[in-house]
Amino acid sequence: MDKLNDLSEEEDDESQETGIKEEEQSAYLNTRSSTVSTPLLNPSSKRSMRGKEEKERTKMRERHRRAITARILGGLRQHGNYNLRARSDINEVIAALAREAGWVVMPDGTTFPSSSSSSEKANRSSAAFVGSHSAALPLRGISPAIGGARSRGVFTVGSGSPLCFASGGGMSGTSRDELLGGDGLESGEEEEGKMAMEVLPVPRLPERDFAGTPYVPVFVMLPLGAIDMKCEINNPDGVIDQLKKLKSAGVDGVMVDCWWGIVESDGPHKYNWTGYKQLFHIVRRLKLKLQVVMSFHKCGGNVGDDIEIPLPSWIAEIGKSNPDIYFTDKSGNRNPECLSWGVDKERVLKGRTALEVYFDFMRSFRVEFDEFFEDGIISEIEIGLGPCGELRYPSYPMEYGWKYPGIGEFQCYDQYLMKSLRKAASQRGHLFWAKGPEKTGNYNSCPHETGFFSDGGEYDGYYGRFFLNWYSNVLIEHADRVLMLAELAFEGSKIAAKLSGVHWWYKTASHAAELTAGFYNPCNRDGYALIATMLKKHNATLNFTCVELYTLNQHEDFPEALSDPEGLVWQVLNAAWDAGVQVASENALPCFDRDGFNKILENAKPLNDPDGQHLVGFTYLRLCPDLLEMNNFEEFKRFVKRMHGEAVLDLQR
Repeated sequence: MDKLNDLSEEEDDESQETGIKEEEQSAYLNTRSSTVSTPLLNPSSKRSMRGKEEKERTKMRERHRRAITARILGGLRQHGNYNLRARSDINEVIAALAREAGWVVMPDGTTFPSSSSSSEKANRSSAAFVGSHSAALPLRGISPAIGGARSRGVFTVGSGSPLCFASGGGMSGTSRDELLGGDGLESGEEEEGKMAMEVLPVPRLPERDFAGTPYVPVFVMLPLGAIDMKCEINNPDGVIDQLKKLKSAGVDGVMVDCWWGIVESDGPHKYNWTGYKQLFHIVRRLKLKLQVVMSFHKCGGNVGDDIEIPLPSWIAEIGKSNPDIYFTDKSGNRNPECLSWGVDKERVLKGRTALEVYFDFMRSFRVEFDEFFEDGIISEIEIGLGPCGELRYPSYPMEYGWKYPGIGEFQCYDQYLMKSLRKAASQRGHLFWAKGPEKTGNYNSCPHETGFFSDGGEYDGYYGRFFLNWYSNVLIEHADRVLMLAELAFEGSKIAAKLSGVHWWYKTASHAAELTAGFYNPCNRDGYALIATMLKKHNATLNFTCVELYTLNQHEDFPEALSDPEGLVWQVLNAAWDAGVQVASENALPCFDRDGFNKILENAKPLNDPDGQHLVGFTYLRLCPDLLEMNNFEEFKRFVKRMHGEAVLDLQR
């Protein structure tokens, strides 16, 4: 607390408190004296000159204050690994030190003591920092595989802010301008920059040697439009050239989406697999493997979607007369990205249920491509279970104005899911609970702005727990039913299911964005254990995203998001491994840099895992011209070698 008091001293005492060098003090005093001694001619000019003098003194004090702040920031980054951006102000410094001292500081500045246990832990850590400036503290937000035990979920003492540096896991690419506040420095502030030059960037962390580690297969997703709406290959010669180049990088195979909206677009039971057959023959000739996605969702409207592939036209016709086949939000907006899970058992699709439609599609694929299964060319079938092929509700659709890091909205207001909710409420004996929650905000709300998701909100009350249990159970039961049919259709073949990485608001108590997506995972409950148990029942691999993201690297424009992708990845991977489920992964966003690849490697092969757990595969998102650019492709080839357990000669030591 003495540190905090020191930081709040009056401006006139700042130069003494922070130890500005004598020559800087001299320069400051000389400037003051020369300014004060300026001759004054008359009362009006006297007032004018006094105003100029005061402005000059204020400007000088501000420069010195910024220079001091720059040194403080540099020292905290270099010696304490504090997560502070280059242009942090004194409030952020105070907040960081307050958290270190055992206090909780909310984004709006509200500050209060944490629990006693957390305070004791923080005080011990703070004492260690004060006692030894040269001893580096553990990085905030780092996974237990690297930094020891962690408290999951709540943004309290020791939780890193989502602020980030521009690239990678360290400050290796941080320029001097960035240390002093980026490119926004005025010419008059150059002197301040010189005073802060002694703050040195933290060197890049040494790379781990993965030579001799387990072999993890690497696949690459083909472009979304590899097959056009006529079910023909787009640019066959170009596809062949790109596949040959991927083969030269040592990849094990490619992943391709089999779009329901292309294959069965002409009408029920009218399947056209022509383009996929041609593509699969090319892949086999090049001796690559195939991961195939049963894509029962539309393409377009999400991050990375560069083409439009709607659901089959005959489904759209049904939707015009019965829009309740789609997920619906509380405002009545229908989302045609995929079918509502409420119609899984409803005969509303030309006499078939949604489950029957999915099964018929999968069985047709299995029969049509039998030779590729028998040859082992098709190594895995990923079953689409929701929007983007992921097991989640479409709770954050960009089509309806969602922007990161909005909490999203519940998607249960179609008549079929509401009927399921009424049944669950009746069985519980509280029919008045047969409604969606209130005070949940909108797509772009923050948790603390709502009555439902805020700390102590209704999400953790009697009704809230009932609703969230039902909402998440609908998700799990849908996956359970579809995967059971997939086991029948692809008997003897490896199947997988993909989970999205909803990492924003992970450091709050409610985990609001996960709740609206269907993952009942607040800070006092493990929402992924039941999903893992369900996947184990069907011997399905869990494919998880966002394994390339650093918690400290989240964009500094969104400090309020309280994101923690590392914590989320660690939780999900361990929930799966504890249940005996194999785990594969993919990157959530384009990745071409070494830092991102190193993060994937660390997650793929955890250091010193006593059980030797590791990923069974990684799929790179996605094949594009940027990946094939010379420098990017060389970096990618290096990454593939390390995933395969091969040695590389240019490790960063």
